[in-house]
Amino acid sequence: MDSSDSLMLEAKQAILEEQHRRFQMLQKEGKWVEAMQQFQATMHCASDLLTDSLNLLERVLETHQPPPSNNPPSPPQV
Repeated sequence: MDSSDSLMLEAKQAILEEQHRRFQMLQKEGKWVEAMQQFQATMHCASDLLTDSLNLLERVLETHQPPPSNNPPSPPQV
């Protein structure tokens, strides 16, 4: 993970928070049609953030896994 990955996730988190804030504002104002449209946008942002986070986590795990050994595991001692 490098600084660009971190910045991208932070930006997407900020966008998600703003989308959620808009949804809550519309909901408070009783603008239900607009709130539901905003809810869809908020869920899209959340999905985007989760997908990117998962992809980043998978990349980090791939780079930090030890290489598989060529020796098969020894049988348990009885």
